[in-house]
Amino acid sequence: MELAMKQADDLVRVYDDKNEVWKLVKRDKGASRQLMMIEDMLSRYGLLKNEIRVYLCLARFGERKAGEVAESISLHRTETYRILRDLEKKGIVFSVFEKPLKFTAVPLDKAIDLLIEAQKMKIQLLEKEKAGLVNIWQSMPQPKVEKVKKEIFQILEGEQQIILKAKELLERSKSEFQIFAPSEYLAQLYHGDFTDKLRKHLDKLNITLLTENSPKSKFFLEQMKWPHQNFRIVDAENLPCFMISDRKELLIAVEKSDVSNEGFGKKKSKTVALWTNYTAFVWTLQTLLSKLLETGKTVQEICARHSS
Repeated sequence: MELAMKQADDLVRVYDDKNEVWKLVKRDKGASRQLMMIEDMLSRYGLLKNEIRVYLCLARFGERKAGEVAESISLHRTETYRILRDLEKKGIVFSVFEKPLKFTAVPLDKAIDLLIEAQKMKIQLLEKEKAGLVNIWQSMPQPKVEKVKKEIFQILEGEQQIILKAKELLERSKSEFQIFAPSEYLAQLYHGDFTDKLRKHLDKLNITLLTENSPKSKFFLEQMKWPHQNFRIVDAENLPCFMISDRKELLIAVEKSDVSNEGFGKKKSKTVALWTNYTAFVWTLQTLLSKLLETGKTVQEICARHSS
């Protein structure tokens, strides 16, 4: 999907959970498409499918008896009542002191805040338990393993895992970090806050970013507000995104298309990546990046060439 230079009123930025990327989509004048988007996004806050359906029914239509909710979303009454109690325990549904018993929902923005805080508390608890877990592990007798440096690789899948690996690679870099990111990947790096991480390392590392010559790439470069010497635009097409750390490690990402089980012939894409320290592979991509860098230009240089 082509990115507009300005986010118009009829566009909304949403996260595509299947492909794990941010996209701009046109608002639907009807409610069905928006509800589908909301359902997909709420699933990322820890709610199950039927929990989302029950919550949205109350959030949209106000106070309802369990039987009315069940009938509205075609769910068994016993299951609906159990879900209502579970949502009440999560803090996003209230019981109303009336006979017969009715339920009402917390407003969506408040409900999301509560779900986010619950996730944060879980993460904080896991972080507190880390030290104890490591201590137990280190107290165990450790077998002697001969440490031999080998050329290895790792396959990653999904934008989040790839961004995490890229951040790990960046933090491990000592002197140099180089990237070639086509426009689609540059958008992912920008929305995943990785370009902000890169900016913080500009005074510590020799960082070079190359991207293809497209309106989308120029748009994100302008948003990043980097010093001109740290990026170049090159005339290159159909190349994967790749990153090289200290000329020793490589992360290369590609789009993988599969036939979905949801419908005959329907395809979906998934971002997959390979990390490796395999010398020959790193050298090959380093050579390609060096050749691209020789032809690279800044946005200002390209604009000056067109205006002359």
